[in-house]
Amino acid sequence: MLNVGLTGGIASGKSTVARMLAELGAIVIDFDEIAHEVEAPGMPAWKAIVDHFGEGVLGEDRTIDRRKLGAIVFADRDKLALLNRLVHPAVLAEWEARIDRIRREQPEAVVLSDIPLLVEAGLRDRVDWVLLVHIPPEEQIRRLMERNGWSRDEAGARLASQMPIDEKLTWADRVIRNDGPIEQTRRTVLQLWEELVRRARAKAGTDRDGP
Repeated sequence: MLNVGLTGGIASGKSTVARMLAELGAIVIDFDEIAHEVEAPGMPAWKAIVDHFGEGVLGEDRTIDRRKLGAIVFADRDKLALLNRLVHPAVLAEWEARIDRIRREQPEAVVLSDIPLLVEAGLRDRVDWVLLVHIPPEEQIRRLMERNGWSRDEAGARLASQMPIDEKLTWADRVIRNDGPIEQTRRTVLQLWEELVRRARAKAGTDRDGP
């Protein structure tokens, strides 16, 4: 099994790349989806968030309102770090359980772990390979303004809360430049998939392309 850590910056197109690789056969584990699960009402992470940030971050259905919570934590690095400390242990535990199950049941699988904060959270050594989806910061801002209806200041503030995407380049085993036509990205992903399959087979000790 090959565990590929997929990362990038906000609005870089990670979801698009993940969807393309899933269509080719990758098993995608999305950290944001796991976070939603562990933050469900009544779960320990949910209780911790409410205890620290108050019931003002809840919606009418008692679920975490991510827009309300985001408005708090993305304006304050200390509060963002606190949120990560509250949520990440539960997310990591669920991720590791899924990885272990796939490793046992599908030893030749290509697993795509979609981890937005892979570098920041110090998880580089817990994946086999790092794939970075990259676009220039100015394009991130433009996409955020267009996608979310944010002002330039709002988009810039969200970028400022993250590690600059260019700093992640040195951590990546492969970079997908995603600021061109979608078909260009698709061709790159297709070529990458062939390499990932070979690596997964070799790692499982069953590389059928070998002698």
